[in-house]
Amino acid sequence: MTLIQGVVAFFSSLTGSWLAFPVTVSAVVSTVVATWSVLDIWITRQVWRQRNGVVSQPSSTARPPIRAGREEGPAETASLSEAA
Repeated sequence: MTLIQGVVAFFSSLTGSWLAFPVTVSAVVSTVVATWSVLDIWITRQVWRQRNGVVSQPSSTARPPIRAGREEGPAETASLSEAA
C-alpha cells in the first residue's frame, strides 16, 4: 500500500497535481504506522519468549517452569543449593 502511495505521490508531483502533497503526507504516515506495527509485533514476541521461554522445540533453552521448583520440595532444592 505504501509503495503504491509513493508511486502516486511521485507521478502527482511530476504532473504538478494538487494531490501530490496529500498523497505524500499519507504515504509518510502509512510508512510510520506500518513500521510501528511491525516493531510492536516483533518486540511483543521477543518479550513473550523471554518471559515464557520457547518450549516447542526440543533444543530449547527455556528456563524450567516455576511450578517445577515448588513440586520438588525443600529437600531436593536444598541439595541443589549445597551442590553449588
